[in-house]
Amino acid sequence: MGEERIESYQDTFARIEGQVDAGNHDLSALGFWRLVGRVKAEPRLAEHWADVVGRIDRKAFEGRVGFRLPVWMGNLILGAGSIVLVALVPVGLGLARRDPESPLAGLLVVAAAGGLATTVHDLAHWAVGRAAGIRFSHYFLDGPLLIQPGLKIDYASYLRASPEARARMHAAGAVASKVAPFAVFGSVYLPHRAAGYDLLPSWSLWAILAFGALQLVTDVVSSRKRSDWKKVGRELRISRMQRKRVL
Repeated sequence: MGEERIESYQDTFARIEGQVDAGNHDLSALGFWRLVGRVKAEPRLAEHWADVVGRIDRKAFEGRVGFRLPVWMGNLILGAGSIVLVALVPVGLGLARRDPESPLAGLLVVAAAGGLATTVHDLAHWAVGRAAGIRFSHYFLDGPLLIQPGLKIDYASYLRASPEARARMHAAGAVASKVAPFAVFGSVYLPHRAAGYDLLPSWSLWAILAFGALQLVTDVVSSRKRSDWKKVGRELRISRMQRKRVL
């Protein structure tokens, strides 16, 4: 790393951090993420600036996000929610056996499929990330309506992880969300078929399949513009860039 480059980054990061301290938390507008993208491309730079990048990112996050939960509490809530949602499947099947094609039974299994797609998402990010040494700082409310859970990455540990590990962490949540409804479908379809297709309302199984298919289509359509798959692609591109530099 040349001394001129270090000094240039130092001045730019100092300017951005000063703006964040003054109340400007729009890191994109400040050019922070463009600079981080250049840092990521070189492992030595990523290691050198990891703590500075993590500190600035955390300041900006805490300045713009009011409601935050500790990671352990968020995991506890999502884990408990996942257990309850999984339990809805045998409860729904039991209700359907007593009252074939019960609308309530259908609603329970549909709720399990839709709910699990949400609750397992961040849990998968957390589990795969922690296995790779990536830490997380908070849970918060995310999404356009601020109703879905979000998991804040500790960016210092994120930069110190390999691009491949970062890509796996991002992919884990997306894959878990897509698998969940089809796992529920499989668990209710087999007993439904064994009962001569008269156990659950047919609309409930079609609703689960439609939800799962909608998630897949949405990912395909928006994967290059947003979502976890965009981040997966970004980190894999960084990995290829690093390998080319070594060669």
